[in-house]
Amino acid sequence: MVSTESKTILITGAPGVGKTTLIRRLVVELGERRCAGFYTEEIRKDGVRKGFELISLDGRKAMLAHVDSNSPYRVGRYGVDVVRFDLFLEPFDFAHTNAEVVIVDEIGKMEIFSQKFNLLLEAAFSSNQQLVATISAGGPRAIQRFKKREDVVLFEVTRLNRDRLVKKIAALAAHR
Repeated sequence: MVSTESKTILITGAPGVGKTTLIRRLVVELGERRCAGFYTEEIRKDGVRKGFELISLDGRKAMLAHVDSNSPYRVGRYGVDVVRFDLFLEPFDFAHTNAEVVIVDEIGKMEIFSQKFNLLLEAAFSSNQQLVATISAGGPRAIQRFKKREDVVLFEVTRLNRDRLVKKIAALAAHR
C-alpha cells in the first residue's frame, strides 16, 4: 500500500522506457495550470540522438546537452551546458511556487553538474510542495540518496506498467 502522506514521488526505470512520456501524460492528467517545472526531450537528427533539450511547462526551451558541445562537463558523448541550464532554471523557485505539483524530469547525471539545480532540488525536497520527479536508475551516490529518503514513494516504470502508472501517480499526487 502506498502512503498518501508522502510528498515526493520519484519515478525510475531503464533508459528509453518512457519516464518522460509518463511525466508529460501526468501533467495533462493533473492539469497544466496545477503544475510547475520542466521535462527533457531528446534532440534527434536523422533518427540519431544528438542531445537533450529542456522544456518548461510554460513553454521556455534550452539546450541541456549535445554531442557537439565543447563543455568540460561530460556524460558519455554529450557535453552538458551547465551555464544554459542555470539560466533556464533562473525563474524557478520550487519551494515557494503557487503550483500544487512540482515536476522535475530528471534527477540525473547531467543535471547534478548544476549547483543551482542541486539547490533548487534540496529546497523542493525540504518544502511542503508535492514533488514528482524522474530519477536515474543508476548513477552516483548524489542521485541515489534521494531514493532512500523516508518521504519518498518510488515507482519503477516499465513498458508494461507505464500506462497504469499515469493514473496511479496522478491519483496519489492529487490526494495529497
